[in-house]
Amino acid sequence: MNTAQNVKQAQPSGFSSHEWWLLVAMVLVAMALRPGIVSMGPALPAIIDHFQLSHATASLMTAIPDLLMGALALPTPWLVRRFGVNRVLMTALSVLSLSILLRAYAPTSEVLITATAGVGAGIAVAGAMFAGIVKTSFAHRAAFVMGIYATALSFGSTLSAGLTGWVLQLSSWRVATGLWVVFGVMAILAWGLVVRKSFSAASVDAASAAAPVRLPLRTPVAWMIALFFACVNFLFYAILTWTSAMYQERGMPAAEAGAVLASFTFCFMLASPIVGSFSRHTDRRGWLAACALLSTIGLAGMAMPGCAPWLWVPLTAFGLGGAFTLAMTLPLDHTHTADAANRWNAFILTVGYLIAAFGPFFVGYLRDVSGHFEVAFQCLCVVSFLMLLLSFTLKPSPP
Repeated sequence: MNTAQNVKQAQPSGFSSHEWWLLVAMVLVAMALRPGIVSMGPALPAIIDHFQLSHATASLMTAIPDLLMGALALPTPWLVRRFGVNRVLMTALSVLSLSILLRAYAPTSEVLITATAGVGAGIAVAGAMFAGIVKTSFAHRAAFVMGIYATALSFGSTLSAGLTGWVLQLSSWRVATGLWVVFGVMAILAWGLVVRKSFSAASVDAASAAAPVRLPLRTPVAWMIALFFACVNFLFYAILTWTSAMYQERGMPAAEAGAVLASFTFCFMLASPIVGSFSRHTDRRGWLAACALLSTIGLAGMAMPGCAPWLWVPLTAFGLGGAFTLAMTLPLDHTHTADAANRWNAFILTVGYLIAAFGPFFVGYLRDVSGHFEVAFQCLCVVSFLMLLLSFTLKPSPP
């Protein structure tokens, strides 16, 4: 997700044996990086009841990982240069897995929130490393491999969204959220196999981490892109956190509410290749505006009780998924060298995720104040409309 600078590279004609092993390990790691966040959405009502939490406090289950994804985007390259890719990645996956297990059996709300920070740190560090890994190991296949990586991320999200609610009805929230440690263990074993076979030790080293860079703090259009990206992720994580809880509050069974959330993650995933394949020019303002308009219409439908969730949720997801994919290409469209694209990308990810971390808390707080979710989702419509207005400012500069 951090490789907009690579999308113009050619697709591969084939992989060697060791590249296939590395690719499989990357897919398994990617699948482990979202269930720790997504599985909390369907389980939040039960967690709120168990610990007697406010909705604002419960929003920390997804807000904390999102915040850390922004906060740790820049220091991760230093960790990789200092300790090496394999050691840092295995540590991050171990922290993620142990934290998921600890959170699932937390005796108090303090332990619950502390373990969530561990989940977020593991996801943030592991996820921030993959642009360098792909650049080093698949230099001529980067766009294709990152497409596989992004699809695996979305697949893990969809699987956890769809199954958590179903398991919740059969068992407890502890089992429903803790079972996803299996994905973390699988990722650790897969990467450990890659390390033992020396498929990554030589090629995936400190060189894969980008050097410290100067961010485009004085470039207005870079801020506009960062704000657009922030709006997309603000909406994404707010919806991811509260959609299942909202529909459960409206009387929908937990399994069905989880399935509605799974339709969101699935359509978000589906939009990426579709919108990306049709948007072929560097001036993407029309497609950006169209995606923002779709998400605005979908959110307006979600804000109305009793109105066709199976229509409005996928519509919102498709708009946001397309907007996310295009937003990740904007550093390429607005820069003319690889170094500049890298600097813009780091800046946009950091600003975007730090702002987006407030999305789940914002919705949770408004739910506490108003007693229902309608006001919060109406406010999300305003954020989506802001994204629509921002899209018209994103004309690329001439070469």
